[in-house]
Amino acid sequence: MTRTRSKNGTLTTHLAAATISSSSKPAKMTRSGRRTKTTLLFLLLLALAAFCAFVPALSLLLPSLPHGNNRSSSRRQLVDARTFEIAEDMFWKDGHPFRIIGGDLHYFRTLPEVYMRHLYFLSLQCDLVVCFRSNGSESFWAKYWEDRLLKVKALGLNTIQTYVPWNLHEPQPGKLSFEGIADLVSFLKLCQKLDLLVMLRAGPYICGEWDLGGFPAWLLATEPPLKLRSSDPAYLRLVDKWWGTLLPKVAPLLYNNGGPIIMVQIENEFGSYGDDQNYLHHLVQLARRHLGDSIILYTTDGGARENLQKGTIRGGAVFSAVDFTTGDDPWPIFKLQKEFNEPGKSPPLSTEFYTGWLTHWGEKIATTDAESTASALEKILSRNGSAVLYMAHGGTNFGFYSGANTGTDESDYKPDLTSYDYDAPISESGDVDGAKFTALRKVISLHSATSLPQVPANIRKIGYGPINLHKTSSLFDLLDLEKSTEAVESVDPLPMESLGQMFGFVVYISSYSSKVKGNSLFIPEVHDRAQVFTSCATGNNKGRPTYIGAVERWSNKQLGLPNAKCTSNTSLFVLVENMGRVNYGQYTFDRKGILSSVYIDGKALHGWRMISVPLHNLNEEPKINLNEMLKVNPISRVSQASALTVSTGKKAKHTSRVISVEPTFYAGSFSVDKANPISDTYISFRGWGKGVAFVNDFNIGRYWPSFGPQCNLYVPAPVLKHGENVLVILELESPSPELLTHSVDNQDFTCGSRKPNLQRLDVL
Repeated sequence: MTRTRSKNGTLTTHLAAATISSSSKPAKMTRSGRRTKTTLLFLLLLALAAFCAFVPALSLLLPSLPHGNNRSSSRRQLVDARTFEIAEDMFWKDGHPFRIIGGDLHYFRTLPEVYMRHLYFLSLQCDLVVCFRSNGSESFWAKYWEDRLLKVKALGLNTIQTYVPWNLHEPQPGKLSFEGIADLVSFLKLCQKLDLLVMLRAGPYICGEWDLGGFPAWLLATEPPLKLRSSDPAYLRLVDKWWGTLLPKVAPLLYNNGGPIIMVQIENEFGSYGDDQNYLHHLVQLARRHLGDSIILYTTDGGARENLQKGTIRGGAVFSAVDFTTGDDPWPIFKLQKEFNEPGKSPPLSTEFYTGWLTHWGEKIATTDAESTASALEKILSRNGSAVLYMAHGGTNFGFYSGANTGTDESDYKPDLTSYDYDAPISESGDVDGAKFTALRKVISLHSATSLPQVPANIRKIGYGPINLHKTSSLFDLLDLEKSTEAVESVDPLPMESLGQMFGFVVYISSYSSKVKGNSLFIPEVHDRAQVFTSCATGNNKGRPTYIGAVERWSNKQLGLPNAKCTSNTSLFVLVENMGRVNYGQYTFDRKGILSSVYIDGKALHGWRMISVPLHNLNEEPKINLNEMLKVNPISRVSQASALTVSTGKKAKHTSRVISVEPTFYAGSFSVDKANPISDTYISFRGWGKGVAFVNDFNIGRYWPSFGPQCNLYVPAPVLKHGENVLVILELESPSPELLTHSVDNQDFTCGSRKPNLQRLDVL
C-alpha cells in the first residue's frame, strides 16, 4: 500500500446538504409532466381526428413528449432495475444516488465458521453469532465471518472491500483452493445475505502486507525470471490462467447479475510502482472478457499527480479512485482525481481511508488517535464524499502469510507482525468497545438517514492458564542431517523456491577444512535470517551441532568460526528462515534462502545439500506432519511429561533443564472444560525467543517477543475443542527457562525493543 498522496478538489453535487447514506431510500424521482395549453388542445384535436381506435396508441406516445431539460430522468425512472453506475459525479444504485461508506475486511485474515483439519468448515444456519451443538461428539460453530460483518454494519458501513490473494488460492501451480478460509464465494454470498455491497480487489497484485503482495511464491522459481507486474508475455500467460479461474467464479455475483459486487479493482496502486500501460490495458480487456461491460472497473492510486498519471487508465473504461494520508485535506485531492476521469464520472472516493497503520517486528506498536481519525472522516462525509476505511477490521496473518517492507535498499528489511490488528475500529479479535469504533460510528451516524444497527457484543475471551511445555525433539535430530533422502544436492546454494518450497525453513549443509587459528564465514545475501552451526567428527563419533551465531539480512556480518581439531572436515549447517516476502516496492521479487555464494576465508564454498523444512501453511497439505515428526501422540506424550495438568495452575516439575541454542520442538496441552463454551484465547510467549507455534496442528503464526512488540498470538475459538488442546512450538534459539507459556485473555504489544515506528513513509 502506498501511503502518501497529493491533494486538490472541489466537488459539485446534486445531493442535498442533508447527506444521503448508503442505506437511505430517496423518494422515486418522477417526471414533471408539464404540458402547455396549446399542446393539450393540439392533442385533443388529434385524438378526435384519429377516431377512438387510435386513442390508446396516442396515449402511449404522451410520455415521450418534451417535458423539460432533466437529462437524468430516464435513468432515474429505472428504479426497479438492478444497476450500479456512475453519472453526474455520483454513484447511482438502482436509479438512486448512493454514497459508499465502506471498509476493508479480508476474508483470509479471519476464520470463517469452524476450523477442522486443513481448514474445511461446515455450514450452519444459525440466528446467533455463536452456536453450539452436542450429539454425542462435540462440534463447535463460531460464525466469525458473520460476527465481523455484523459489527461492520453496526459501525454504519454499507460496503466491504476485500483483496483476493492469488497465493492463498493457488499455493502450488495448478493446485487450486477455494475452501475453508479461502472460500471466497461463500464470503461474498454472506456479504449479500447481510445486505453489504462488495468492492473486489482482484489483483493479481494486492500488496496488503501479505506475502509477496499476493503473488504465489512459485512464480519466483520460473526461469528465466518473470517480470512481475508487467506486460512480460510469460507473466501475462499465468495471469490469464489465474483470472480465467477466478473471474468466472465471481461473475455470477456481480451486482447486475443479482450479487453484491459493485466494482472490481484492476491491479493495486500501480502508479507507485511502474508505468506499463500495456499491462494495465491487458488486465482491463481480460476483466471485460470474463465480467462483461456493465461492471465498474476501478484503479486505486496515491493522490499525487505522478501516481495518477502512471496508474490510471484513460478513456473512461476504468474509474480512477484515490487514497491519501489520513489528515490530508481531501478535497484538493478529489479535485485532482477529476482530471483523471471523464467529465461527470468522478464521484469523490478515498478507497483507503487509513484508520491505523501497520507495524513491523522491532517497532513500537502503531496507534492513531480516535478523535482525529473521526474528524478526518467527517471532512469527507460532510461534503458527500465516499470513503472506505482501511482497515475496518484487520484480523490476523495466520500461518506464514505476513509480508514485509524495505527501506532504503533491499537489505533494509522490515518484516510484519503476525497480528494485523492495524489499530482498526474492530480489533483483531473482533472487539468493538474501543474509542475508535465509538468515534467513527458517531460521525457515520450523523450522515445516515436511518438509525444504525445495535452494536453486537464482543466475543468472549478466556485465559486457560499456564501451559507446561516439554522438549520433544531437536529439529536436527528429526531431519537426520547426514542421511536424509529428501536432500537436494547442488554445487552452490539454491533459493528456497527452486527447491519447490514456498514457506518455512531450509537447512543448507556443507563442509570445510578447519584451521587451527580459526576461519571466517561470510554470506553476502541471505533472506532472511540464518542460524549457523558447526560440528566436528572425532573418530567414529559425531558431535552435536554447535551454535556459532546468526546472519541477518538487515545486519549482515562475517562470523568467526571456532578453532577445531577434527579428524576430517568440519560440517557446516545453516538454517535459513523465511520471515515473509516483501509485498511493496521495487524489491518485491523476493526469493528466500541463501541467494549468493558462501565464503570461508574469502573463498567460495562448493558442494551443498539442502533439506526443506516447510512445516505447513494454512490451506496447504502439510509436507511434514508434526505428529509424525515428533514420533508421538502429542497429547499422550504431554500428559506423561507433565506431572500435573495445567488446570491445577501449578507448575509441573521437569527432570531435564538443559537449555541450548538449537532449534527444538516443545509441546504442551491445556484443557477446555466440557461444561463451558469454547472461547477465544491468546498464547503468551513472553520470556521465549523466536519461533513458530501450532495449536491443534493449526499454524497460529510467528512469535518473536525478544524483539517485540507482539507478545501474544491470537487463537480463535474455532481452532480449539473441548478436552485437551495441544500446543506445539518450534523454538529457534532461547526457550523460557521454566518451559512455560500461558493462555491469557488479552492481546499484548509491550514486548521487546522500542525502536521508533517510522510511520507513513513514502517507501511504504
